[in-house]
Amino acid sequence: FAGVVYNYDQEGVHRAGSGWEQSISIPLVQPDMWELLQQWDNLLEEFSLEEAWLPHRYEEQQHNCFSFALAFVNRVRQGRGRQPLSKAQFTENFLLPHTREASRYLALHQQLAHRDFYIVPLAEQEQEQ
Repeated sequence: FAGVVYNYDQEGVHRAGSGWEQSISIPLVQPDMWELLQQWDNLLEEFSLEEAWLPHRYEEQQHNCFSFALAFVNRVRQGRGRQPLSKAQFTENFLLPHTREASRYLALHQQLAHRDFYIVPLAEQEQEQ
């Protein structure tokens, strides 16, 4: 995927186009929500400029990058007339399924890598088919 990653830490909000290649991309918007997809970048940029996300407000346990992500998701949900998610709901519904899947793939990769198998990436031509 191409894009920009927003993250929040003790230095404030950061936007990065690289350095997150090893992270997991979690889809939050259904593909049929075209109008929301078109607004997403602007909504995120406006949200990231709010006073709540200034560097001095950062608190490692209670007001951190997870808080930033959850607050943004809940802002979008609120704008669409939906109830906010709790930390537990957000974790259970969005994060855990994808981290479990990634964990299974990593475990499989480690097993194959240590058992006389050679793993090669597909050529671009084969990937497109």
